[in-house]
Amino acid sequence: MPVRSNPTGRQQRLGGELRKMRERTGLTATEAGRLLGIKQAQVSNMETGRLGVSSERIRTLACHYDCADRDLVNALMAMTGDRRRGWWEESGGILPRSLLDLAELEHNSTKLRGAITAHIPGLLQTIAHAREIFQQDVPPMPPPEIEHRVSFRIKRQAILYGDAPRPYQAFIHEAALRIEVGGPTALRNQLQHLLDMSELGHITIQVVPFKAGAIPGSGQSIYYAHGSVPQMDTVHLDQSHGLTFLDAEAQLAKYRTLFGRIEVVAHSPAQSRDVIHSISRNL
Repeated sequence: MPVRSNPTGRQQRLGGELRKMRERTGLTATEAGRLLGIKQAQVSNMETGRLGVSSERIRTLACHYDCADRDLVNALMAMTGDRRRGWWEESGGILPRSLLDLAELEHNSTKLRGAITAHIPGLLQTIAHAREIFQQDVPPMPPPEIEHRVSFRIKRQAILYGDAPRPYQAFIHEAALRIEVGGPTALRNQLQHLLDMSELGHITIQVVPFKAGAIPGSGQSIYYAHGSVPQMDTVHLDQSHGLTFLDAEAQLAKYRTLFGRIEVVAHSPAQSRDVIHSISRNL
């Protein structure tokens, strides 16, 4: 099997989980290679996602690494089965790899949660709102790239529709609802879109009011993608220098706690709709 020069985020995650599994046993990559009858370089390449791994090999690795977590092993084996190219790969070479990895992460998630202070979450943005956000980038993006970004964001939103839409819980700070991105008319349309989306049974929108005061994580956009098992969850942070993906157990525990604390101070879904209605009426 050839070595990949540019593994996807999902391929890197699979390799990373195999590395964690090995390290929990105290084995070095060289020792693991001896157990498997392969070279240390092959083990290292599997653990960085540069070398593909079959479901049969994952089962063998789990046996050698004394991993008795059947659900985790099954989740890792399932990651080797789908070799089809996703729609996001069409933008390879045009958009940053991290954006493609985000779309792939959403596609393979079981549930999504987001918390954001300054903007409407990307999965809930209208075209006009998204375009205005990208037009404010520094340094400015060329118009064709802006349109690529807008199109890609709207295509990502398909995860909320179809026969098997992902459950999505969005915590939106009241500040984001009042920032007139694109002007009053654009904001009014955006707020109506939020109201429409909130009526869908699998989407929960909760507003964090100003009176909630300081809340954890308010300085960043936080996105939590649930995997098929908790160990395969991923946190995605959207920061000014780019996208960051976190999956260490301590990091996942931290952000689960953070979302729990935000949920305590947020309005209920019904109260949130009232707030959005009120802001829209007063524009």
